[in-house]
Amino acid sequence: MSSGGASHNKILIGLGLGALCGIAANALTQDAPRAKHVLDVAIDSVAHPIGQIFLRLLFVVVMPLVFASIAVGVSSLGDLKKLGRLGARTLFFFVLTSGASAVLGIAALHLVRPGSGFPPETIAELQAKYAGDVRSLAEKAAAGAPSDLLGRVNQILDMFLPRNILKAAVEMQMIPVIVFALVFGAALTLIERERRASMNTLLEALGDAMVTIVGFAMKLAPYAVFCLIFGVTARFGLGLLQKLGLYVVLILACYLIQLLVFYPVLLTLLARRNPWKFLKDAMPIMVTALSTSSSSATLPTSIRVAQESLGIRPQIAGFVLPLGATMNMNGTALFEGAVVLFVAQVFGIDLSLQQQLVVVGMCVLTAIGAAGVPGGSLPLLMGVMAQVGVPPDGIAIILGVDRVLDMGRTVINVMGDQICAAYIEAAETKRAAA
Repeated sequence: MSSGGASHNKILIGLGLGALCGIAANALTQDAPRAKHVLDVAIDSVAHPIGQIFLRLLFVVVMPLVFASIAVGVSSLGDLKKLGRLGARTLFFFVLTSGASAVLGIAALHLVRPGSGFPPETIAELQAKYAGDVRSLAEKAAAGAPSDLLGRVNQILDMFLPRNILKAAVEMQMIPVIVFALVFGAALTLIERERRASMNTLLEALGDAMVTIVGFAMKLAPYAVFCLIFGVTARFGLGLLQKLGLYVVLILACYLIQLLVFYPVLLTLLARRNPWKFLKDAMPIMVTALSTSSSSATLPTSIRVAQESLGIRPQIAGFVLPLGATMNMNGTALFEGAVVLFVAQVFGIDLSLQQQLVVVGMCVLTAIGAAGVPGGSLPLLMGVMAQVGVPPDGIAIILGVDRVLDMGRTVINVMGDQICAAYIEAAETKRAAA
C-alpha cells in the first residue's frame, strides 16, 4: 500500500473513532450536568483548536492557489477562443448536473414523503430549540438583500468585479478572485512570450508552495478529523437523528445514488473512464470533503489528486476545479430541493408542478451562489423557501442534523467537479487527436 493510501486510511479511522467516541460521550453525559460541562470545556479547549488548525491551514492556501491555478491555466491555453470553448462546456456541465441533482432530491421526497404526519410537538420542540440559529440565518440573508434596483445592480457588479480585489480575497469571496484570475491569465496570453513565461514560472512556484502547505495539513489530518467529528457528535448525539431518521436516511441515500449511479454513468459516457477506478483514486478528495464539510477547504487536495492520480492536465484542473468549488454544487442543489419539499410536507403545504420547477431553478442558481464553507447554503435556502410559500422559519426543523448532511453533500459537490474535469479532459484530448 502506498504511503498516501495509508494516510487516508488513518483519516478514515480517525473519522470513525471520532464519531463513536462523540456518540458515547454524549450518551454518558446526557443526564450529568457537571460531566456535560467538562465535556464542553474539553471540546472548546482541545478538540476545537486542533480541528481549526487543520482547517485554517487548508483555508489559508485557497485564495493564492485559486488565483495561481486559474491564471496559469488560462495563460497556458495561449488562445482566448479555447478559453471560451472550455468555459462554455464547463458551465453547461455545471447547470445540467445541478439541475438533475435538484430533480433527484425532489423526486425522492415525493416518493417517500418523510415529512407527512410529523408530530406537532416535535415540530414545536425543534423550532424552539433552533430559533436563535434561524434568526441568525435570517439576518445573514437580509443583510445581502438590496432594497432597490440600483442596489441590485451594484450587488451583481460587486459579486464579479469589486472595487477592491484584495478585500474580496480577504473575505473569502471566490467569484471575484476567479474573475480577476481569468482576466489576468487572458492578459498574459497577449504579452511578450518571455515575460509571460517568467510570470507563469512565478505563479507555478506559488501554486507548488501552497500544495506543500496542504501536505503539512494532511499530516495532522487523522488527529484533526477525530477532533472535528468528536466535537459534532458529542454535542449532537443520536436523539435528534432518531426523530429525523427517515429524512436523514433518504437524503444520504440520494447522495449515494448520485455518487454510485449518476456519476459513474457520466464518467462512462462522457469521460470514457473506468468509474470504479476513478472513484477509488479520488478517495483522498472524498475523505477530505467528508471531514471538512467545505468545498473551498477541499480544493487544494482536489487539484493535487486530480493532477497526480486522475490524469487531469494542470491547465484543465487549474481552470475547472476552482470554478467548480464556487459554482458547481450538485449536492447542495439536491439538498435544497429536498429540504423545501420536506418542510412543505411537514406543514401540509402542497406545491404545484410550476412551484416545484421554480424550486429546481432556484436551487441551481442558489447552489452557484452558495459559499463553499460549512452551512454556507442555509441563508440562501431560506430565500428559496419564501419564494414558493414555504415558511422560512421551518428550516429550524433540519438544523440539528445539517452538519451530518453537510458532510455528505460536500462529497457530492467536489466529486461533481472532478467528473466535470474528467469530461473536459476527454473532450479536449479527442479534439486534439481529430
